[in-house]
Amino acid sequence: MKQISLLKALVLTHRADKMGGQARAALQQRRLRKLISYVKKHSPYFAGLYKNLDDDCSLSDLPPTTKADMMDHFDTWFTDRSITRKAVDRFMADPSNIGKKLLGKYLAYTTSGSTGTPCIVLYDDTAVNVSAAIGILRSFARKEDRKAFMTAGGKTLALFADNGFYLGSGSVKYTLRKMPWKKSKMKTYDVRNPTSEIVDMLNQYQPSMIGCYPTAMELLAGEQEKGNLHIRPAIIMTGGEKLTDDVREHLSEAFGCYVQTNYSCTEGGTVACECTEKHFHVNDDWIIIEAVDENNLPVPFGTQSAKVLLTNLSNSICPIIRFEITDRIVLHKEPCACKNDRPWLTLEGRTDDILTFENGVRIAPLSLYAILKEIRGIERFQLVLHSRDRLELRLVAEHKKERFAEAKQAVEGYLRQNDVAAELYLSEKCPAANPISGKYQHVIAKAEPC
Repeated sequence: MKQISLLKALVLTHRADKMGGQARAALQQRRLRKLISYVKKHSPYFAGLYKNLDDDCSLSDLPPTTKADMMDHFDTWFTDRSITRKAVDRFMADPSNIGKKLLGKYLAYTTSGSTGTPCIVLYDDTAVNVSAAIGILRSFARKEDRKAFMTAGGKTLALFADNGFYLGSGSVKYTLRKMPWKKSKMKTYDVRNPTSEIVDMLNQYQPSMIGCYPTAMELLAGEQEKGNLHIRPAIIMTGGEKLTDDVREHLSEAFGCYVQTNYSCTEGGTVACECTEKHFHVNDDWIIIEAVDENNLPVPFGTQSAKVLLTNLSNSICPIIRFEITDRIVLHKEPCACKNDRPWLTLEGRTDDILTFENGVRIAPLSLYAILKEIRGIERFQLVLHSRDRLELRLVAEHKKERFAEAKQAVEGYLRQNDVAAELYLSEKCPAANPISGKYQHVIAKAEPC
């Protein structure tokens, strides 16, 4: 499929912003038809999946797909037949390739694997450029924050887990490889570094905009309030976790700036952008979102879904069509006070806890999450902090004892670097959702004494 340049992506995205809802719906359908026709011709997996379907079938006629489907049929999923699992694994085994293009054509990203099945997603130039266009044109909820960001120097910092092929840090590294003259204006830093090192880096770099997990920013807000950190960003863009109202307010007061978030995932890029009403408006010219129940049936507007089916209309190399995402959302049809007529949603988001240890050290949950999900063989985990700094690890894994030994070494080593002498032990329990709320947490703050 012919690739779309960044300039063209900007023009198309801006043009869609001027459309009404019916015109955008028609545009969405044209792009969907084009994508279905293309994947039927170029992806053996989708050719088989859609063999009894016409190109003009409705979206609901298309069978849902999953991460497990992708990984089980990896060599027949992609529309470029030169892509193989062996070649991709070899490429991604070398961390120096982060931000480089596989085969000189595709950026490779991996999902977090929160359901125990991480998958690999490739972006062609069109997917990269559409994602950039959405970021440029729609990421700021308020126009004045864009101006304040530029006035403050336009320096950005991506403060996320930086130990793999992840969308947040990987996209910045790609940009820096492509445009090295931006090194003074863009930076990535590993959020898993000790807080004192992050504070020193921030005091020196003085970013105008920070992208980071809300819980990690909450820890840094404490450092700002104690006088150890001295920064005045123009805006904070959080992601990866739910941004609660109290944390949003705390960060805004501590750093003296507007705080916002968006709804992004590796499979879809920026799925929805936040408005001034704190609603997520779906980028429906490039993305289709379906709120469904456990059986993939649509749930009514205003009802929380069990999961999401995502269709990415900009990615033709790695077809993401009715792809199952485990997020729980509520789709709304009532008008938004911000006057944006795009459909909007509210998102449950992750609800992991900050862990506070006996000596007062606080650790952001995604720092530990990022360590554990990198251990091969772990299908699902849950980390629970009990009293006396005892950490219970609940595991579903092949060769559980061996995987636990790796986890124990990695987690306890990381905590020692942060002046925490905690003990990790293997639980007899299995990871489980909260029996009342149904929410699943990977990292849980102090439970009852064990």
